Amino acid sequence: MQHNIYENPWLFNGKPFLPEDIKNFYGFVYKITNKLTGKAYIGRKYFYKSIKKKGKRRIYIESDWKDYYSSCDELKQDVNKFGKENFLREIISLHETKGDTNYWENYELFRNNVLEAVDFKGEKLYYNNNIMNRYFIRKNKPVRLLSETYYGIQTINS
Repeated sequence: MQHNIYENPWLFNGKPFLPEDIKNFYGFVYKITNKLTGKAYIGRKYFYKSIKKKGKRRIYIESDWKDYYSSCDELKQDVNKFGKENFLREIISLHETKGDTNYWENYELFRNNVLEAVDFKGEKLYYNNNIMNRYFIRKNKPVRLLSETYYGIQTINS
């Protein structure tokens, strides 16, 4: 069987994700990593999109998931600047419903601290600049003081 490999394919468990792998999945949560800088982006993509046909009737067609490089302008500029081959596209998880896809995207965004994570030089580790268009990068972050009983560790921030 001839597999239709597309340019710079999404990887799932280290293997190219093919159209025939979609099966009953609605969407996926992904991570795109700039191989040159290590900076990454976490997002979600649906395999299908709905379009309106004659009146109110809606049909579902395959989305542009194979060629998708996120909605992030900074990331898209870097893809154009450095070339698609310098970006690793990984599927973190697959989901059968829109709700699950959205939930697990947000889970990964908060779990990875995409708005505030920085390297040892203070450079942002993620391209993401908001979560749900509701939570944004904070300029003047407040100091967080943890109580002495928080996980049994005494922490003092100055």
